Amino acid sequence: MSELFELHKKGLMIRVRISPNSSSCAVNGVMEAADGTKLLKISLKSVPEKGKANKELIDFLAQKMRIPKIDIELVSGETQRVKKILFYGEAKALKAQLFKWLGDMVDEH
Repeated sequence: MSELFELHKKGLMIRVRISPNSSSCAVNGVMEAADGTKLLKISLKSVPEKGKANKELIDFLAQKMRIPKIDIELVSGETQRVKKILFYGEAKALKAQLFKWLGDMVDEH
């Protein structure tokens, strides 16, 4: 079973599964994909056209993680629901911020 996040030489990488065109922006928990990969489920208000949902995802993550948008990169999944997001910075500090934000939704072990 794969972790929700992975340490990266430039920071911390997480995997998310978005649900666009929702009534609000929110984290809806952690799910496990068929291949065992853990994904953070996030609902977004934006529709998935012309990069609107991707922009809203970056804005939402920047606000919740309390880091500048410039320090967040969409690494893969630009046109898919499942995406890889890279947070630039010191990985251990970013991991601590992630746990502080998500609390009991993620298992530290």
